[in-house]
Amino acid sequence: MWQYTLKIALTAAIVVAISEIAKRNSFWAAALASLPLTSLLALIWLYVETGDTQKVTALAQGIFWLVIPSLLLFVLLPLLLRAGWGFWSSLGTSSVATAAAYFGMAWILERLHINT
Repeated sequence: MWQYTLKIALTAAIVVAISEIAKRNSFWAAALASLPLTSLLALIWLYVETGDTQKVTALAQGIFWLVIPSLLLFVLLPLLLRAGWGFWSSLGTSSVATAAAYFGMAWILERLHINT
């Protein structure tokens, strides 16, 4: 139980830190947010809890392939906002487009017989 509490507290602390830093300096908040902290924490916890390097390998490979479609959110959201769209409609549209990109990537990986 303490591991779950630690996981939740650490994750919450990172998200809160990023949002607080963003109020003062968007560059440093972006730098912190761009670090693969969530991925690193997930890989560490998976290894600590299972000791299985094959599972860690599979997760790391899956993360690699799925980072590519996730980039769409960070390209599309600012474009829509700059085009005058409202925040919520921009976020919603970007999220739907990103979800579609994930499905597209899954389809491509399946066709190429790349297991994640």
